[in-house]
Amino acid sequence: MSRPKILLVDDNTELVNLLARYLESEGWAPVTAGRGKQALDILAVERPAAAVVDILLPDMMGYDVAQALRRADVPFVFMTGVFKGARAAAEARAKHGALGYFEKPFEAKRLAEALASIKAADAVAAPLEAPPPSPTDDADFDVEVAVETEETLPGMELTGKVAFTEGGVVQGVLHGKPVAAAPVKPGSPRVAMPASQGRLGEQLPDLITAFYQAQQTGELTVQKGKVKKTIFFEGGRPCFAISNLLNDRFGHFLVRVGKITPPQFEALGTEAKNTKRRLGDLLVERGLLKDAERLYYLAQQLKAIIYSVFAWEEGDYRLHFTDKAALELVKIDLHPANLIVRGVKKLYKPERLRRLIAPEDYLVPSPQPAYDLYDVEVEKWEAELLPLVDGNRPAAELVARSGRPAHVVGGFLYSMMALHILERRGGRRD
Repeated sequence: MSRPKILLVDDNTELVNLLARYLESEGWAPVTAGRGKQALDILAVERPAAAVVDILLPDMMGYDVAQALRRADVPFVFMTGVFKGARAAAEARAKHGALGYFEKPFEAKRLAEALASIKAADAVAAPLEAPPPSPTDDADFDVEVAVETEETLPGMELTGKVAFTEGGVVQGVLHGKPVAAAPVKPGSPRVAMPASQGRLGEQLPDLITAFYQAQQTGELTVQKGKVKKTIFFEGGRPCFAISNLLNDRFGHFLVRVGKITPPQFEALGTEAKNTKRRLGDLLVERGLLKDAERLYYLAQQLKAIIYSVFAWEEGDYRLHFTDKAALELVKIDLHPANLIVRGVKKLYKPERLRRLIAPEDYLVPSPQPAYDLYDVEVEKWEAELLPLVDGNRPAAELVARSGRPAHVVGGFLYSMMALHILERRGGRRD
């Protein structure tokens, strides 16, 4: 029997795509709509088995879509990032007929469990078909084959603090000196890119936020030419990363940050290869690293891989929902909001920021922020600038009032847009 259709209505494209992919793996056939009118058009020609509707849509309230769903006898649940609390949930059920109410961020698994109990009359007792296996799942990331740098690997500064997790709970924090990783020059030509799930473009912050809002465990794989990097998530938070780029490997990273010299790396790298031992073990034996330092620099290496993807202005991405990170002994704890802010501010080039925010753009607070402001670490001048972002001043005036360079202010403003704390007046999204 065919899989039951489920209608997903939200203008957050990345979140909808993530939920669609996850629910597809749970046996549903997703149909997506980014606006209320589009959802109503779908309902006019077909009747899904269930629906998930965001309350605040660009063209109407989700309550209006709910009314049409009730007329069509389609069970549904609400999700929201704005209307929170027991009172809002109770009203959604009593007044609008919702069978569930999910406040962002929420666990996609909880949503799937709630939907599993919702059956349309023609789907009662019918088993859900398993989705067909993806032909690319086993071969889309061969991390054992290292590749040379295709273009300049950006230099970056990493804070001297790393947190480690176990079972989703922070178990310890290591403090050390901030780490500066030197840039790496290109080493090989570009090659053709195989088909994937979507173009990366400027979507990286939204993809990270989609994992956070769905509290999803899984992987985000990005690819540009031969280079492939995967960011692992546990419960919506980035915790691990791997890369097939040679200069992202541990020994090369230690050279980049100046912890060991190239001759030391060459000698010990050869010994590690010949004896099939880990380079880190040899470095500790030779007194070049202490045990705590090895852990610290491993964590910094993971952060460097994750942050480096923010420098990409092109590429492709794929989503996976396995829990491979659970097998890793060393995992870090990065809050997505601060990851996005730091990634944008440190790795977006001035010319890129000028394309994303024009001097004549007017910004306003978003009615549906993806994160609370208390989740975000901001500097004093940034906190003082935020109240001035009220739609009455163009970006150029905000720069002048801040007294900071245009690219610095642009990085802060766009990082707030990437968190959907700010948006352009009129609500246009990138």
